Amino acid sequence: MRDALASLRLMPSVERPEQVFVRGQGSWLWDSEGRAYLDFTQGWAVNSLGHSPKVVVEALQRQAERLINPGAAHYHGGLLKLASRLCEATGSDQAYFLNSGAEACEGAIKLARKWGQRHRDGAFTIVTARHSFHGRTFGAMSASGKPAFQAMFEPKVPGFVKVPFNDLEALSRAVDSHTVAVLLEPVQGEAGVIPATLDYLQGAERLCRARGVLLILDEVQTGMGRCGALLAEELYGVRADILTLGKGLGGGVPLAALLARGSACCLEPGEQGGTYHGNALMLAAGLAVLKTVLEPGFLEQVRGLGEHLRDGLAQVARRQGHGPLRGHGLLWGLPLQRLSAPQVARAALDEGLLLNAPQPHILRFSPALTVSHGNIDEMLRRLERALVGVALSERREAALAG
Repeated sequence: MRDALASLRLMPSVERPEQVFVRGQGSWLWDSEGRAYLDFTQGWAVNSLGHSPKVVVEALQRQAERLINPGAAHYHGGLLKLASRLCEATGSDQAYFLNSGAEACEGAIKLARKWGQRHRDGAFTIVTARHSFHGRTFGAMSASGKPAFQAMFEPKVPGFVKVPFNDLEALSRAVDSHTVAVLLEPVQGEAGVIPATLDYLQGAERLCRARGVLLILDEVQTGMGRCGALLAEELYGVRADILTLGKGLGGGVPLAALLARGSACCLEPGEQGGTYHGNALMLAAGLAVLKTVLEPGFLEQVRGLGEHLRDGLAQVARRQGHGPLRGHGLLWGLPLQRLSAPQVARAALDEGLLLNAPQPHILRFSPALTVSHGNIDEMLRRLERALVGVALSERREAALAG
C-alpha cells in the first residue's frame, strides 16, 4: 500500500486508490502486496498493446543503447521512418511528433489558425462540441466543451464556439465567415463514450467543404486501432484535413502526432517545437506499435474482440437493468441506471478489476487491443459481481432510511 507521507508530496491531480502497482503484463497489473488486477482501463486507453508488451520493451531497449534524444533540431532515423510510415498508413501528407494528445490538439489549433491567415482572410474561430475534451493545455482546455473547464478557462484563449454534439443544424449555424475550422471527436470519450452518428460526421465534412473551412478530428483516443480501424474516420467514411493522435500511439510511453493533409500542410520552422518532440526513444516505441497494429489480421482481431466485449456487456446490462451500451471496437461506455459509476468502480477494484468512470453514471471500458476472450469473460464475471454488490448495498441503505 502507499506511503502516506510520500503521497502528500504529490499534487492532488487525481484521486487514487491505496494500491501501489509494481508490475504489469498484458491485461494484468500486480500491486505491492502481490494481488493481481484485471485492467480494463489501460491507462485510459494508453497501453494499446497491454502492459509491457514485448515488442515495445525490446524496441526501447535497443534504442536506448544507441540513441535516446539527439535533439529536436536534428534528424534521426526513427523520426524519418515513423513520419513516412504513419503518413502512408493514414493517407496523410505531413506529420509532427509531440509528447501528449493535449499538445497535439494545441498544435492542431495553431496549424488551423495559421491556415486561416493564409487561406481565409485571417479567420481564427474554431467550432467545437459541448462536452468535448481535447486535453489540459490552455488552448486545448479552451477548445474543450467539458463543463468543469468553462468557468476557469473559457476567457483565457478566445476564438472557440461550442455547439451541441450530433446536432448538424447547430453546427451549420455556428460556421460563419470568422470560422477557420470545426474540431470534433469521432467518439466523445470523457463525456461517456458518445459516438458521432454517421449522418452527423459525414454532414460535418460536407459542411466544412461547402463553407471552405478545415475539418479537424481529435483521434487521440479513437485512433491507432481502438475502434477497430486504424483511424475512426475510416468507420465513418470521412477524411479530415488535420488529425491528432496520442494515447495508444506510444503503447504506454509519451508520444503523440499531428497529421496534416493538402493545404493544411502550412507549418513553417519555429511555429511548433518542444525539447522532447520526436525524440528517438519514444519514436522507437511508436514504430513498434504501428508495425504491430498494421500486421495482417490484427485489426480484424480487434473487431472480433470488440464484438465479444459488446455482446457480453450487453448481456450483463440486460440482466442488471442497465444500458443501452454505446461505442466502437474496444471502446465502450455502459450507462448505469440508479447506480453511481464511481461506486461501482470501487466495488470492481475490490473484485480485482480496474474500471474507469468518466461520468457519474457511466462506466468506460478500454482494454488492451491484445485482450483475450478469456480476459473479457473474466472481466464480465467480476463486473457483474460488483454491480450486484452495489445494488444490494443501496437497497439495504434505502430500506434502513425508509
